[in-house]
Amino acid sequence: MSLHKKIITLFLLVVFAVSLGCAATSTRESTGEYLDDSVITAKIKGLLVKDLTLKSFAISVETFRGVVILSGFVDSNDQIDRAIQIARGVKGVREVKSQLMLKPKS
Repeated sequence: MSLHKKIITLFLLVVFAVSLGCAATSTRESTGEYLDDSVITAKIKGLLVKDLTLKSFAISVETFRGVVILSGFVDSNDQIDRAIQIARGVKGVREVKSQLMLKPKS
């Protein structure tokens, strides 16, 4: 095999390996999906902080392939509903799962 063909073959193998590294699997996002989810998460966090009824609470937001998971503790069911409503209103959100819990009363 000539040097030219070896270089081309090596280049194609590298391109193939890199493209596999960026591909999505059932448990791993592609680079584009990761960036989309990061934007969704940031938007939701910003909106939660701006909301007067929720800004004092530490609500965690995780996003995977457009599915948002909210977790943390709040004072009322109305606050849970409001957090879900905010998350659902963000473009790109396919589903919202709530793991928000009411703070124990002392």
